[in-house]
Amino acid sequence: MFDKIKRFLIGRPMKSTEIEGEKLGKLKALAILSSDALSSVAYGTEQILIALMAVGVSALWYSIPISIAVLGLLTILIISYRQTIFAYPGGGGAYIVAKDNIGTSSSLIAGGALLVDYILTVAVSSSAGTDAITSAFPALHDHRVAIALIMIIFLTIMNLRGVTESASVLAIPIYLFVVSIFFMIGYGMIKYFTGGAVMASHEIHATVSNVSLFLLLKAFSSGCSALTGVEAVSNAIPHFRKPEEKNAAATLMMMGIILGLMFIGISLLAYWFGAVPNPKETVISQIAAGTFGRGGMYYFIQGITAIILFLAANTAYSAFPLLSFMLAKDKYMPHMFMVRGDRLGFSNGILFLSTFSAILVIAFEGHTESLIPLYAVGVFIPFTLSQFGMMLRWIRLKPEGWVVKLVVNTIGMLTTLSITLIFITTKFERVWIVFIFLPMMVYVFHRIRTHYDNTADQLRIDLEIDKPIAKGNTIVIPISGITQVVKNTVSYAKTLSDNVVAVYIGFDDEGIQKMEQKWEQWNPGIRLIVLKSRYRSIMRPLMKFIETVEWKKAEEDHITILIPQFITKHWWENLLHNQTSIMMRAYLLRHKDVIVTTVPFRLKK
Repeated sequence: MFDKIKRFLIGRPMKSTEIEGEKLGKLKALAILSSDALSSVAYGTEQILIALMAVGVSALWYSIPISIAVLGLLTILIISYRQTIFAYPGGGGAYIVAKDNIGTSSSLIAGGALLVDYILTVAVSSSAGTDAITSAFPALHDHRVAIALIMIIFLTIMNLRGVTESASVLAIPIYLFVVSIFFMIGYGMIKYFTGGAVMASHEIHATVSNVSLFLLLKAFSSGCSALTGVEAVSNAIPHFRKPEEKNAAATLMMMGIILGLMFIGISLLAYWFGAVPNPKETVISQIAAGTFGRGGMYYFIQGITAIILFLAANTAYSAFPLLSFMLAKDKYMPHMFMVRGDRLGFSNGILFLSTFSAILVIAFEGHTESLIPLYAVGVFIPFTLSQFGMMLRWIRLKPEGWVVKLVVNTIGMLTTLSITLIFITTKFERVWIVFIFLPMMVYVFHRIRTHYDNTADQLRIDLEIDKPIAKGNTIVIPISGITQVVKNTVSYAKTLSDNVVAVYIGFDDEGIQKMEQKWEQWNPGIRLIVLKSRYRSIMRPLMKFIETVEWKKAEEDHITILIPQFITKHWWENLLHNQTSIMMRAYLLRHKDVIVTTVPFRLKK
């Protein structure tokens, strides 16, 4: 049943040779890897306005120069990451750059921050998409968490089906969003310049002189949330068709141009139409209403915005599993993240991402503004480390034209470092947890690496010296009575060794005497050892006996514990029986240097 449901949801298993067919062309890659960055225009301008509203509506004029400054930073980042793509065509972005040029700890900080960023991407995107829906349909406001969780489940299933299939389906609404936003910007500008729109009040268009530098920096850092997701293309170069780096660089440039134009257009319309932050209605909703009125086009814009905000999470579903794979390959994350699923995707990474994102949505009750500061800090730390790593690379290698490249990355590093510090300074009460969580992640990464290194040291053999040693086999069979299960186990044990003993643990003299009489009558050809338990414990006397056997036989014999176990016909029937054999197996494997084997006997009815 489970297999049928799995096949229905994610499709047939794919052969390993089909991996090349899972690569993305530029148009599909632009949709999948840019959905996070492109969708951020739906809340980037709003975050600037929220910060400026601390002074009042008269301060909203500053949203325009701040938006232009954000646009300048976007240009720097696009040029910088384009250089990264050609320098590191294997992908990995900030993690690989920092690892190659700065050091292990810096690379783990970058990798950990990116992993957190991708988890937050899914949580923020699903929450922001829910905001768009509840703006159009206020009655759904109390169900925001459930709506976000349903979308996370949908994206999980789509991505488990494979990169190409999810790209084919999800590219359509993403491009519809881009077209509709450009149409709204164009139509809104025509309406503004022809005087056909309801303009903002004179108070909003007035400038104020009491706006502090601190507030402007806070608004600027808030607007930089629109730049999250810019690094995704450089992280996911292996997803592209050949030539990977050229296709990735072209996709990055297209994304930068589209993102820049949409962001500045929305900022202008928000200012011209006097959009003001409102907990019940997003800025995009207000712009659409001012441009088209609350008719069919308005609801189309709201619907497609909600969809793109949900689908923005798909960037994380493309990048998180790939980064997890790279960290796991370097032994900093569990090896399960290197395993490809039935559809050739890193399914464990996808499921891990979905689970933790859902936990965040529930914990924050779907409130986007609570998540965005953490989200932005998580991405600007890797931005800074990536730029600094590229600076060191150009200084070390000095390739042709390295001075210009160094200047570009230096400007990028200084800018992103400034934004990071601004975020920390202006929103410390919301981002302080990063300074606890990131060091903890780096510590966990190091512990995982230490474990794998220690395991490898202990498992490694010298092919010239370490040869298998021939030993005998002493077999111990714990029994609770004489049954078909015990008969089956004794029969199997006799095929392995002549040195077999059965161990019975009794609680009273009468029960022990009956067992000895029945065993003598049955006479299976092996010795029965009877142990008396004074405290009704099976494990304690059994462990003492095994320790005695270990002490006497360890040098000359392997010690094998054969555990008889019957298997019920129906799963629920297991609940009707003691699971002593399972507990015994778990304890022995954990605490004793013996071989533990379960000998099953299947019940037929």
